[in-house]
Amino acid sequence: MGQRRRGWLWVVLLALLVVGVGAWLAGPWAVREIRARLSNATVADRVAQTQPRVGPIWEARWESQGRGKPARVCIVVLKAEREVRVYDVSEPPVMLATYSVTAASGGIGPKLREGDRQVPEGLYRVEFLNPNSRFHLSIRVDYPNDEDRTIALADGRRNLGGDIMIHGGAASVGCVAIGDDAIEEMFWLVASVGQENVEVVLSPSARPIAAITKDTPAWVGERYRAVGARLAGLGMAQTE
Repeated sequence: MGQRRRGWLWVVLLALLVVGVGAWLAGPWAVREIRARLSNATVADRVAQTQPRVGPIWEARWESQGRGKPARVCIVVLKAEREVRVYDVSEPPVMLATYSVTAASGGIGPKLREGDRQVPEGLYRVEFLNPNSRFHLSIRVDYPNDEDRTIALADGRRNLGGDIMIHGGAASVGCVAIGDDAIEEMFWLVASVGQENVEVVLSPSARPIAAITKDTPAWVGERYRAVGARLAGLGMAQTE
């Protein structure tokens, strides 16, 4: 082996060593980032990988309610309670599962702009499933939707932000983290039911109308009432 070739080999080995040490020092975050960038798994791949553990869990939940696989599902995120609930919205709707939120930034109030670190509030849909997320797996919510854009235009707001996810792990900025096991269960369910059959309710609390004050902007009050009405339709008590 020539001297120049040996020199290049040492450069490559040194670079790999630096990357490895850097990832070790940075901890799980860097490992997740590298794994996500190198992975090319499909949604079907992730469903198949999680099926042995997750499939029986959901089947047991459906059986406990005397039901089969739901045709439609609603995912409810309650910010104040730091809880995510999953409902079969067949008549009558029933709650199938609850998960704790492991991380979410911001507080009560809708997302207004990019960088405000807020989790949105309102009625949304699933935009897509990401099988190669650096947060293990993720479900993207369709914020900003048409209603968000219309209200922002009237307010003169731009740069509304986006990339709002429900994902694994225990760190988040503007998204909702629920841990790896929980996101595997939710990812599998959404993929199995079909994302077009899944709605997402992002609420300030289990009783959103309680957050309305005399200083609440009119559009926020209307949104909280709409969210409250949807929660009432799922069986949560809502009173003025």
